[in-house]
Amino acid sequence: MILRKWEDLPKEMQNEQVRPYYDYLAKHKMSLAAKFLLDKVLAVILLLVLSPIFLVIAVWIKCDSAGEVFFRQERVTRYGEKFRIYKFRTMVKNAESLGSQVTTNADMRVTKVGKKIRACRLDEIPQLINILKGEMSFVGTRPEVPRYVEHYTKEMYATLLLPAGVTSEASIEYKDEEQLLAEANNADEVYISTVLPEKMRWNYKGLTKQGVLEDIKIMLQTLGTVA
Repeated sequence: MILRKWEDLPKEMQNEQVRPYYDYLAKHKMSLAAKFLLDKVLAVILLLVLSPIFLVIAVWIKCDSAGEVFFRQERVTRYGEKFRIYKFRTMVKNAESLGSQVTTNADMRVTKVGKKIRACRLDEIPQLINILKGEMSFVGTRPEVPRYVEHYTKEMYATLLLPAGVTSEASIEYKDEEQLLAEANNADEVYISTVLPEKMRWNYKGLTKQGVLEDIKIMLQTLGTVA
C-alpha cells in the first residue's frame, strides 16, 4: 500500500496540521510508487557494487576496537513504527550508555577509525539494508530515536507519513550538526529545543516536493557534500 487511508493512521497523526501534507501525498501516489521502486532497485545495485567496501570497513572496525561491526539503534519511521537502523559502528562499545543520543563534534566516544568513516559518511552505507526491508528510503526525513519523537509537535507527525530517509535537504543543510552541538552543556536539550524544529522546516518542504527527479537531485547534492 502506497499510503494508508486517513482513518487508518495512528491517532496522533490524525490532526489538522498533518492533513494538508496527507492530501498532497494522496494526489501523488504514482510519484510515491516510482520513488519506492527506485529505492529497491538502487539499493540492490549498490549493495552488490559496494560489497567489497563493506568487507574492508568491517575488518578495519574490528581491528581498531572491541565491539560489533554494526551499530543498531532503535529509531522511528513511517506511521510511528519502530525499527533498528544499521550503521557501521564508529563509537566505543556501549557508547549509548556513556552519553547523549546525539553525537557532538568533540565526542570522546568516537573511535579513531570511526572519525575517518564518519568524515565521508561511510558509516551510513549499511542503511541500504533498511531500504531493502522497506524501513527507509534514500530520501526522506532522518529517523529519530523514540525519546525525540515524544517531543514532536502535531505538525512534526506529518514527516511520519513516509519512510525515514538516508538523506534529505535538512541533512545537507545540517551536515555540520555535530559542531553546532559541540559547545552545548546539554546536547539532547539543545537538539530538541533548537536543532530539531529548524530541521523540520526543511522536512516539511520535502514532503511537498515528491518525485524521482527530486530524489536524484538530493542524492547528488549529498554526494557533493562528502566528496
